[in-house]
Amino acid sequence: MTDDARAKRIQTLNTAAKAKSQAKKEAAEKAIRTLVKRGEPITFQAVQREANVSHAFLYNHPDLRGRIERLRAQVRPLPAPATPADEESTLVLALTSQITRLKKQHRQEIQALRDALEQAHGENLDLRRELNRRGLPGQVQPS
Repeated sequence: MTDDARAKRIQTLNTAAKAKSQAKKEAAEKAIRTLVKRGEPITFQAVQREANVSHAFLYNHPDLRGRIERLRAQVRPLPAPATPADEESTLVLALTSQITRLKKQHRQEIQALRDALEQAHGENLDLRRELNRRGLPGQVQPS
């Protein structure tokens, strides 16, 4: 590999890493806004779970870390005693939030399964080509 090709490859990898990091940072910022909007406590674990990023990522970005620490330290006023209507709306909000989180998790799991299936199909095709190249039949014939 020439030095120019190696340098170009390194630059491409660096660009991809920066783009991935920026996307994770934006996801963390969006998660913070979402948690604030829902009135949920802002903690590293809550942001990590909502944004699907690691604790290390949050701790290694000083701006995100500082923001989470400031929001976590803010004293929240105690809610007024709940009325039955408030309890119902709180329950609806909690269940809606849980459904949203489960749908997101489901979508991620489905995508992971699709990716694995696609990879398995590719490997299967490669193996069949290798069998054909060696002159072996690609399928077992029923007896």
